[in-house]
Amino acid sequence: MLKCWRQVVLGTMAVVWPAGAQAMAQGAPTDLVPPATSSAVQPQPQPVPVPLPPTLPLPPQVQVWTVDDARSLLRSIELSVTDGLDPADYRPDALAAQIAAGPGDALNEQASTSFRWLAEDMRDGRTPMQQRVQWFVFDPDADLMPAERLMADALARHDVAGVIAGLAPTYFHYVRLRDELAVTPVSDAERRSIIRVNMDRWRWLPRDLGKQFLIVNVPEFQLRLMVNGKVIRSYKTIVGKPGRTATPQLSEKVEGVIFNPTWTVPQSIVVGEGLGRRLLASPAKARAEGYKVARAPDGTISVVQQPGPGNALGLMKLHMPNPHAIFLHDTPNRELFNLDNRALSHGCIRVERASELAITLGILRAGMKPEDGVALTKSGIYTLVPLTRAMPVYITYFTMAPGIDDVMASFPDLYGRDAPVLASLAAPRVSVRQRVTDEAVEAVEDPGV
Repeated sequence: MLKCWRQVVLGTMAVVWPAGAQAMAQGAPTDLVPPATSSAVQPQPQPVPVPLPPTLPLPPQVQVWTVDDARSLLRSIELSVTDGLDPADYRPDALAAQIAAGPGDALNEQASTSFRWLAEDMRDGRTPMQQRVQWFVFDPDADLMPAERLMADALARHDVAGVIAGLAPTYFHYVRLRDELAVTPVSDAERRSIIRVNMDRWRWLPRDLGKQFLIVNVPEFQLRLMVNGKVIRSYKTIVGKPGRTATPQLSEKVEGVIFNPTWTVPQSIVVGEGLGRRLLASPAKARAEGYKVARAPDGTISVVQQPGPGNALGLMKLHMPNPHAIFLHDTPNRELFNLDNRALSHGCIRVERASELAITLGILRAGMKPEDGVALTKSGIYTLVPLTRAMPVYITYFTMAPGIDDVMASFPDLYGRDAPVLASLAAPRVSVRQRVTDEAVEAVEDPGV
């Protein structure tokens, strides 16, 4: 049997990475790379939308429907309840009446409208953007799978049910939520509502998350490294405190790994808390705490904390440029990972075993040798290792999901973001919805040491 994990001890810190990761980066069979724990769940096969010709022009909004295709659509509408949707949103009674009346313009119009609405909700989610608080993820699925093109394909192939089913998210947590909804009694309305909220959140994400990606679930305080549908490793996280420092939801790209990062102290601390003035008055204190301090001709004081064991960012920072200034990094205060409630930061995400994660990403996406990663970590020198292929990272918010132990669990609604979604699901469906939030972007000013 292959030995799946290697371990290198770096001082008092254990750095662990998949032994097969380097081979995987070079195209070796990925089944040699095991999950991090024996409880990792294999993703269940999911329907895949039938590929559409990229040059197919968008057809008119009203298509010609046969009675059989309309009946298939009606059945898909009735089954939408299993995906946490409300069949009444898609006018099944009106569609049934037109089916009974037979082919014609009235059936074409009603079936086209019902299909479009159901396809849009399965593809993008039912919740309007205004109720997706601090949700800055852009979902490209509407561009990749336009509803009109999906309808044309469904009718051309007489496979309405297959096209609709193929729009469901493929990540295995969605499948588990759907199974949970199926076994939850109708009488337990509260639990069913929370399941529906979290199923809808999966539809807000791109359907294709990639073959390799990082995914953070903020309320769970967990980060997972996913490779080909398997949880390779999981890490405890520390996330933003509730309020103005709450962690927003993002989909970004990790472009590089920074070993031994520096920290440029924000002016809110340099000036607002008087740090710059105190350090200028005591150069010895500045040196002892690893700070470099400079005063510009206009009087502005800049403070940069140098690499070292006391650096606020610890030994690693993932380079993922974004307007929110949110990133994943290490921390010198690793004892905080033992707390149950880890909503402690100013928005950024601190990761346990951060050097392990940095080296693993270097192996997967930069051709790094494990021993080189260890040497960079021990060097104490600021080093940016660019990734040859950016790694997607999704910062999400799920209050119900399978936990690290694979048991379905509920997590605290840290930021009160369930209520707006619950309200939207109870309200009439909104037909015209914006795709991008108009919430203000507020850059994080410090890592919340």
